[in-house]
Amino acid sequence: MAAVIVENLCHAFGQGEMRRQVLQNISFSIEPGEVVLLTGPSGCGKTTLLTLIGALRTVQGGRVNVLGQPLDGAGRRCRQQVRRQIGMIFQGHNLLRCLSAEQNVQMGADLLPGLSYRARRDEARQWLRAVGLEDQMAKLPQDLSGGQKQRVAIARALAAHPRLLLADEPTAALDSRTGREVVELLQRLAREQSCAVLMVTHDPRIVDVADRLLQMEDGCLLNAVQ
Repeated sequence: MAAVIVENLCHAFGQGEMRRQVLQNISFSIEPGEVVLLTGPSGCGKTTLLTLIGALRTVQGGRVNVLGQPLDGAGRRCRQQVRRQIGMIFQGHNLLRCLSAEQNVQMGADLLPGLSYRARRDEARQWLRAVGLEDQMAKLPQDLSGGQKQRVAIARALAAHPRLLLADEPTAALDSRTGREVVELLQRLAREQSCAVLMVTHDPRIVDVADRLLQMEDGCLLNAVQ
């Protein structure tokens, strides 16, 4: 079964004369283990689409099924349960300032059932090493660069062993070498754990890692390939 099924998805912001349609009849699917890149100009609706698939917004029109769970008409508790199976990497990092890099990543590992504290800590350290931050584990976010914060956020998402990974410009704050290493790590996660990956990007250097490329413009998919 597809990890993500989107059919005729529509979404708008505002009311009355201020109402603006941001998504129009979006349809596509993503299989487990598939890496899909979503491209398009700023403001075309890419991030809104990610937040709807990530169960962060209520579906207004159309159908969204994520990991076998319909999100159209779903209540808050149902959306929370779906989110626990999704890794999310957004540009704002969303790291807790009072926690070290290791503790922030361990928040992802805390979602894994049946693991001891030591096992969750070891999981966090493993993913920080995987993104090249083995010497930054004890640092607070304020002592990290923008690229380092992004890598912590990526490690936190991966530490939860998600079945679906949603990433919004994950390489934006990274140099070319580190960005390449990160996307190859995401590609390996998809292959080894049958994790579906949907990644928004403007980075032409990583297009070759994708199984499929989706292009958006003015709230519409230009190549809605199933």
